[in-house]
Amino acid sequence: MGCVDTRTDLLAELFSVVGRFRRQLRRAGRGLDTARLTEAQAELLRLVGRRPDISVREAASELGLAPNTTSTLVSKLASDGLVIRTVDEDDRRVGRLRLTDPAQRLADASRAARRAALSQVLTQLDAGQIDALAGGLEVMSEMTRLLREREG
Repeated sequence: MGCVDTRTDLLAELFSVVGRFRRQLRRAGRGLDTARLTEAQAELLRLVGRRPDISVREAASELGLAPNTTSTLVSKLASDGLVIRTVDEDDRRVGRLRLTDPAQRLADASRAARRAALSQVLTQLDAGQIDALAGGLEVMSEMTRLLREREG
């Protein structure tokens, strides 16, 4: 990692490292990228693939998107035959999301490829690096919580 002497350096390094990590991980799970999706569409598909029957509002919250933005993404993905939007049985105002069978297979394959790539890389780290990574993830989780609080 580069030299991190100031908070400004830390911010720049954080954006750089996280961005590179996300891009590299996306390359490992090529399945969704081959469908010519935007990053937001692919993220939504991955989320719905992991959590079938998630509501549009829950998906928006999980992804940190405005509900109307998520609804627009859902409409596009539904028109492309990737997502099925149904009405909640208990509350007809709530839309529930599922992937179509082909999209679910694509999402599952992409997730398996990303997990396999990460698993292989993790075996190459020593115990100290694993501990540092776990601590860093806790910090990033807290940063995510603080950022969400600022929005609310």
